[in-house]
Amino acid sequence: MTATADSPSPDVPEGFQPRQYGGSGFIGANGPLYLRKVEGGGVQLGFRVEPRHCNPMGVLHGGMMATFCDMLLPISAHYLSADLARRMLPTIQLQVDYLGPSPLGAWVQGDAQLLRTTRSLVFLQGLVSADGATVARASGIFKIGALFDDSADFGQARLRTAKRPPQEPED
Repeated sequence: MTATADSPSPDVPEGFQPRQYGGSGFIGANGPLYLRKVEGGGVQLGFRVEPRHCNPMGVLHGGMMATFCDMLLPISAHYLSADLARRMLPTIQLQVDYLGPSPLGAWVQGDAQLLRTTRSLVFLQGLVSADGATVARASGIFKIGALFDDSADFGQARLRTAKRPPQEPED
């Protein structure tokens, strides 16, 4: 059985629901990712390691782990701070420490903490586990970007932009 927009796969832990991304683009090709809300306003993000996520040794490719961490940290910020909930958070810096393997079939999930917010930057850290064993530590700095369009869900990257007057052609 495969996951749909309304129901997760039966091998997804209780409480996790598919995270919607509009079904295309990079995450559409590498997902699905699942989200579970936790006490205190935070979230956990997770996915099941599939053959397409693995390196030739049959374990999660480091690039997929980095991708997961690059999603975990800003998505967590959206839930941990009302001021960041509808903001684009492009990555300025991402550090991933690989602590152990995530084998094919493992359930990978992460939690993150908001460390500090300045006028223009957000600092976060997180831990990732595979079937309960800690496999990665991540930290990142993210730029506080434009607001999402009010009608957009997080799967749509439409941004609210100011209308600019037409430019006069230069001679």
